[in-house]
Amino acid sequence: MAATTHTVTNQPPPLVGHDVYSGDRALTEGVERHLGALAPELLGEVREELAVLGRAAGSAQAQEWAAQADANPPRLRTHDRYGNRIDEVEFHPAWHRLLGQAVSAGLTDAWGRPAGHLRRAAGFFVWSQVEAGHGCPVSMTHAAVPALRADPELAAVWEPRLTSHVYVRGQEPAARKAGVLFGMAMTEKQGGSDVRANTTVARPLGGAGGSSGAWGSGGAYGLTGHKWFCSAPMSDAFLVLAQTEGGGREGPTCFLVPRVLEDGTRNVFALQRLKDKLGNRSNASAEVEFDGTWALRVGEEGRGLRTIMGMVAATRVDCVLGSAALMRQALTQALHHTEHRSAFGAVLIDQPLMRNVLADLALESEAATTLALRLAAAYDAGTDEEQAFLRLAVPVAKYWVTKRCTPMVAEALECLGGNGYVEESGMPRLLRESPLNSIWEGSGNVQALDVLRALQREPQALNAFLQEIGRARGADHRLDAAIKGLLTELADLSGIEARARRVAERMALLLQASLLVRWAPPEVADAFCAARLGGDRGAAFGTLPHTLDLAALVERARITG
Repeated sequence: MAATTHTVTNQPPPLVGHDVYSGDRALTEGVERHLGALAPELLGEVREELAVLGRAAGSAQAQEWAAQADANPPRLRTHDRYGNRIDEVEFHPAWHRLLGQAVSAGLTDAWGRPAGHLRRAAGFFVWSQVEAGHGCPVSMTHAAVPALRADPELAAVWEPRLTSHVYVRGQEPAARKAGVLFGMAMTEKQGGSDVRANTTVARPLGGAGGSSGAWGSGGAYGLTGHKWFCSAPMSDAFLVLAQTEGGGREGPTCFLVPRVLEDGTRNVFALQRLKDKLGNRSNASAEVEFDGTWALRVGEEGRGLRTIMGMVAATRVDCVLGSAALMRQALTQALHHTEHRSAFGAVLIDQPLMRNVLADLALESEAATTLALRLAAAYDAGTDEEQAFLRLAVPVAKYWVTKRCTPMVAEALECLGGNGYVEESGMPRLLRESPLNSIWEGSGNVQALDVLRALQREPQALNAFLQEIGRARGADHRLDAAIKGLLTELADLSGIEARARRVAERMALLLQASLLVRWAPPEVADAFCAARLGGDRGAAFGTLPHTLDLAALVERARITG
């Protein structure tokens, strides 16, 4: 029956059919700036590659897949109908479509192609705005490469599979698959982030084993123990930490655990349950038990933390990228709603107070995006100076950007009013997702203490960091004063551990300010320095000084295509 009581007016149209990449000025300018320095001959190719992905990300089809994957979380099947142990995780078809698109777009292929980290980071930023949960196996697979390179023989076998652009679902020997996914299992109930407290034991195996590829130089072991968090448990292989027998070693050792052995038999990989999580609901996180589980040693015995830190650092960059992507998507939704919604006689986006809120959100988003791209470009440059810079910049950025994500997404949700609190808007999914990256790969305290560790033990990292922020010295008096304040703070190491978060925050803001002063439009840099360094704002978003060019900030953030 036709409705006769009212007609629907003053509601925004669906946000579909736009290019998530090309419509983002901060992102496109950042990619072209860094690519121009790294590999200018690739500009046209990368621009088109990312625009294709951007159009896919803005399509109605991708948004439908995202909603379906989130509404239909994975299911654990421990046994088949006959009682045989199978330990499989079933996913909705939409999950596989999202993951397949990510792999085919090269989001696990950064380490071997020109400007690979930059183009991969930009793609990860774009596609994560569709749905963040499937990004976990994408990130793990990408990040496994530097860890495996601790054993060149293993890397030679596995790296081509990890960086493949072919997604092959299902459990079978990795040697038979054109592309594979990797997961990770480090933490245990009793230890959490303190992985040296792990109790999983690795015992050397004699004779032949069911190798899934070359054995590498470390040999085969049997693992016995448990993992409290196993990321992406449907993957083809995992990097795992375990204690080797014998004592006298420095710490746990890193191992590669294949899901299916070369002869087709399933490795012992008993999934006890899947975690019921706040967000990230399309992705599976599991508890797993090992009982003589076949594994290959990666790197030196007792040096597993050093071996796996390359993976950890890469996934921490993805935490920055993932949070920046959530922030951008939340901002995009807020901008779209407010430019189509009227209240009190005017379109919301044109009203002074809403403009202040949107400008503040835009400022936060651009600062996060610019910093994330700078990290990716440093990976591509690969110089000793850039590696030293990353040693401090990665935990600094991971600490701050992931911390800013949740309050920003919550504020963007509020821009939609009650509509934003309703599941159909998609904003609750973004809000539930927003705390994850601050916890994953080391929570805030872990990151802040890692910053202190680098400051105290690696002077070359501090030198590289100070050189980076110093490149903008003299361009803004507020930045100059903040740099001086940081140097004063670092000169006094008394009570430094209790001040670790304060130090990490100040370093992050200085780095963001330096990048924006050098590369962003003047109105963006001026607003950031005034609000984030000069203290000319309140504690909530939307309290920027009214004398700033707020309209220009909002206009810059609007979708352009």
